[in-house]
Amino acid sequence: MSEITPELVRHLASLARIDVTDSEVELFAGQLGLIVESMATIKQAVGSDVPATSHPIPMANVFREDVVEPSLSQQQALSSAPDSADGRFRVHAILDEE
Repeated sequence: MSEITPELVRHLASLARIDVTDSEVELFAGQLGLIVESMATIKQAVGSDVPATSHPIPMANVFREDVVEPSLSQQQALSSAPDSADGRFRVHAILDEE
């Protein structure tokens, strides 16, 4: 039998600030109980020799090294901009803010 009681469901609902009816409490108690029992079954099936993993395949960083390379100067970058001011790209405002 599950340790999920209607009182526990009401307590969890109050912590989450969720209003639940009595019929929902009974429904949720049954559903949560089934989930807890299913997890217990899975826990029994997995032996203690199986390490816990967050991902089944080892992952490695796929990003390249962050190396400074030659790039455009500020003047070159702004040379083909439709509008610039004070060494920056100038764009039209898209919000009605001042």
